[in-house]
Amino acid sequence: MTVPSTPRNRRRTLAYALGGLLLPVAGIAYGLPPAGAATSLENPVAVAGADPGNPAAVAGASVGNPAAVAGVNLDNPAKKEIAMQIVSAAENSSLDWRDQFSYIEDIDDGRGYTAGIIGFCSGTGDMLELVERYTDDEPGNVLAKYLPALRRVNGTDSHAGLDPHFPRDWRTAAGDPAFRDAQEAERDRVYFNPSVRDGKSDKVRALGQFAYYDAAVMHGYEGMRAIRSRALHRAKPPSQGGSETTWLNAFLDERVIEMKKEEAHSDTSRVDTAQRVFLRNRNFDLNTPLEFSIYGDHYRID
Repeated sequence: MTVPSTPRNRRRTLAYALGGLLLPVAGIAYGLPPAGAATSLENPVAVAGADPGNPAAVAGASVGNPAAVAGVNLDNPAKKEIAMQIVSAAENSSLDWRDQFSYIEDIDDGRGYTAGIIGFCSGTGDMLELVERYTDDEPGNVLAKYLPALRRVNGTDSHAGLDPHFPRDWRTAAGDPAFRDAQEAERDRVYFNPSVRDGKSDKVRALGQFAYYDAAVMHGYEGMRAIRSRALHRAKPPSQGGSETTWLNAFLDERVIEMKKEEAHSDTSRVDTAQRVFLRNRNFDLNTPLEFSIYGDHYRID
């Protein structure tokens, strides 16, 4: 896949670092098997959000394919795999999110180094918390010696105390299963689990839960909550008697407004030609196949 000329559009607000975001573990981590075969989006029953225990809810699905089951939440293992792939397309121009554990570079967005599967940043606090977690699990690891520097540069774009060998050592650490586990655990604790929890509370299905999660990845969890708060002035979520379509359109409208406040976010295709496409198709359950474009690159998830 050709990497777009637009820089990686992962830009969480510095409020994460300055506000000291601390979130409890919300739910357990799930394994992520490869997504299965496709379900036709032309089958209205398969995207109706019916009870997964009802055979009608899996019309058009391959037997044994959990990704094709309608009405499951985003924390279903197969749905979670789809979510990781879509975010990776936006963040890394690749559906192979597992290939990103070793990724690290400074993308000149004012947040220092950006690295790993979810774009942990040296300037926004989540990279620091990740390395702290890894060091708790594996004392003496190759990144532990950078903890004092990570604490000093938090909230800035500085590399002081990190250069020249931090990128090399990050890539070395990525070969350690314990570090990969720590990346997944922090992704879930800080971004995925609370976003899915909020989506369930609002009674939106997998697509809405994904919209919350993708916003949290870019803007931080508190940033996503602020977008939701503004959307409440436009519409009500299903939990308050509103239409799911109207609510998600309002949320995505506010998301786009927020993205355009910063040049690094100005390409809104991860909303316009991905999430909006799923919403127009009324694919509230994120059933495969999914076809979408981000930064001009076309993707298909089967």
